[in-house]
Amino acid sequence: MITARSLFRRFLRQWEWTLVLLLVLVFAINSRLSPHFLDLRNLLDSTLHFTEKGIIALSMTLVVISGNIDLSVASTMAMSAAVMGVAYRGGVAMWPAVLLCLATGMCGGLFNGLVITRFKLPAIVVTLGSYSLFRGIAYVLLGNKAITGYPYQFAELGQGYLGRTPVPNQLVIFAVLAVVFGMLLHRTTFGRFIYAMGNNEATCRYSGVPVDRIKLILFTLSGLMSSFAAVLLTSRIYSTRPNIAQGFELEVVTAVVLGGVTITGGSGNMLGVVLSLFLIGFARFGMSLLNIPGQVMTVVIGALLIVAILLPRMLSQIADRAEEQSV
Repeated sequence: MITARSLFRRFLRQWEWTLVLLLVLVFAINSRLSPHFLDLRNLLDSTLHFTEKGIIALSMTLVVISGNIDLSVASTMAMSAAVMGVAYRGGVAMWPAVLLCLATGMCGGLFNGLVITRFKLPAIVVTLGSYSLFRGIAYVLLGNKAITGYPYQFAELGQGYLGRTPVPNQLVIFAVLAVVFGMLLHRTTFGRFIYAMGNNEATCRYSGVPVDRIKLILFTLSGLMSSFAAVLLTSRIYSTRPNIAQGFELEVVTAVVLGGVTITGGSGNMLGVVLSLFLIGFARFGMSLLNIPGQVMTVVIGALLIVAILLPRMLSQIADRAEEQSV
C-alpha cells in the first residue's frame, strides 16, 4: 500500500522534482520582480542563449555518466568554426563548409578518444591538453580577425523561427536532439553499457563490454555535437572569431551536474539535465532583465552548482531517516 510517507520519501529521492520546484521558484520570483519576464516571446527568445550549450550538454551527459569528462568542447567549437570560416572565405560553398565544420569536430573528438583509449590516460588530462591545442589552432587560422558576410539562408538557421510561430529554430532542434539522446541513453543496450562503465569500468572489461570502442564513440559524438553547436552559434552571431564560446565547457558541466548526473559517473538521466538547462537559462534571463551584472550571475550559478552537489545527499539522508522512523 502506497502511503503519504512513502510518496514523500520517493519525492525526496528524485532530484528532478527538486529541479521542477526550483524552476517554479525562478518563475515566481522573476515574474514578481519584472513585468516582462512572463512575456512568451521574451521567454522563447531567451532560449537562444542556452540551446547551443544544451546541445553540447546532451553528449556531455553520456560522457560524464560513463565516468569521463570532455573539457575541450568549447575549444572544439572554436576550431570547427574557424575551419568553416576559412573554407567559406576561400571559396567553398556555405553548406559544404558546414559539413567540413562537422567533420572537424568529429576528428577532434576522435583524436581525444584515441589518445585516451590507446595510451590509457585519464580523460580529464587529455581533454585539458586538447582544450589548449584546439583553441590554439583556431587562433592560428584566424589570428585576431573575424570572418563575416555569411549568406542570409545560413543566418536563418540560428536566428530564424519555426514558420510563423515565435518558436526559435534552435529550440526545436534542441528538443528533437534531447528526445534522441534520451532514447539512446535510457532505451538502448548502448545506454546500459554507459551506466555500467560509470559504475565499474574494470568489471565491464572483464564482462566483455567493448569499453574502448564505446569511449571512442562517446568522444567522437561529443566532438560532433560541439561542432554542430558551433554552426548554430556562428549562424546566430553571424561571424566567426577565435575566442567564441570561451567558458562554455564550465557552464555545460555545471548544467550536467546540476541536472543530477554524478560527476564520478554511473547515475543521472537526460530529463534532469534538460530541466537544469532551462533553470539556469531562465535564471540568467530574469537577472538580465533586472540589469544584474554578469559577475553576480556567475556567483548565482556557482551557488546553484554547490547546491546541486550538496542537496541530493542531504535529501537522501532525510529520506533514510524517514525510513528508519517508519520501521
